[in-house]
Amino acid sequence: MDTSPERIAINSGGGYVPGLNAVVTGAVLAASRLGTEIVGIRDGYDGLLDDAYLQSGLVTLDPQIVETLEPGGGSILGAAPRHDPFRVRTITVENFVEEVDRSDELLERLRAENIDAVISVVGGSSITGSHALSVAFKLSRKGLPTVCIPKSVENDIAATALSFGYNSALSHTTETLDRVATGARDARRLAVVELLGYHAGWLALQSGIAACAEAVLIPEIPYDLKAVAAHLTASERAGRRPSLVVVAEGATPKDIRGGDAPADQLDSLRKSLSPLSDLRFGEGARVIDRSGSAAEKVALELQQLTDRETLPLTLGQLVRAGRPTALDRQLGLSYGAAAVVALHGGTVGVMVAFEPPDVKLVPLAQAINKVRTVPLDSAFIQTARALGICLGD
Repeated sequence: MDTSPERIAINSGGGYVPGLNAVVTGAVLAASRLGTEIVGIRDGYDGLLDDAYLQSGLVTLDPQIVETLEPGGGSILGAAPRHDPFRVRTITVENFVEEVDRSDELLERLRAENIDAVISVVGGSSITGSHALSVAFKLSRKGLPTVCIPKSVENDIAATALSFGYNSALSHTTETLDRVATGARDARRLAVVELLGYHAGWLALQSGIAACAEAVLIPEIPYDLKAVAAHLTASERAGRRPSLVVVAEGATPKDIRGGDAPADQLDSLRKSLSPLSDLRFGEGARVIDRSGSAAEKVALELQQLTDRETLPLTLGQLVRAGRPTALDRQLGLSYGAAAVVALHGGTVGVMVAFEPPDVKLVPLAQAINKVRTVPLDSAFIQTARALGICLGD
């Protein structure tokens, strides 16, 4: 960019995380100090693409408005877009579903609204294959000055050590696991709790450590339930009362049985079907939400191997609820302000990234099409092993 933008838009796509208003507040306050106007686009880019919004697709933002925002409430902009501007589903005159590229139309509407640059608070869903970060990258390559802010309750976005919203989800999850473990221990049952994490096990591993789980199963380490059962039995013989096993939704056994297709095959099939399709429930099934299946599978087999009564539970999307932690509030404000400052300085096509102790700018190309997984030599892996937590191997 040769000049500083006079009007910036901010939007959010890829799902809700606690405290999104903190990011908006940070961006608005920084823009106000620099004399830059800022507006919000509702529900990703739907506010400009979907005629149902009429005149309400854009939200005027200023310091007086953000003063009234509840830091622990929802998002003033929304975070659940229905459309990928590059693949908008339409019904043809022949009554067929067709995907249309409306990205040029979107860019034209942004120009019509005198929007010079966009800040996108982006997350991604590895299950659906729809990734808001990739959309932002493609729009950037088409000439839209863009700065992205990473958000994820799974902390799986590459090129940043901490995505916005993860710390809050981790805190909420740990508190819930503590309650579950206490109840299961008193009832002499074994709770098997499934958490978000299809490709990355950060949430399961860190919350499992914090809650002192007996075992934590993550996608990065294929598990052997016989080894887990032996660990649980040994703990009980040593005088402990095992009560909690944490399972990331993407955790898989070393030997996949029961007709399950390999993960890479399933991912390929998902891409060829409608969003959120899943083939694991039989021929012709198109299940939108398969949450809970990992916990049920692990719980059933552990019950058979240990003769312990098990209780499968799924936290799933519940961890997105609640008030943001102080760390996420600070991070959100910092991310929002840093994005505005970057645009004002002419830096575009980047993502704001937390690299302790600094907030830096990294090229979007370093973050897309990648997943931040747990390294096998991670300090958290080493901590879990040192504490005697079984990782299933």
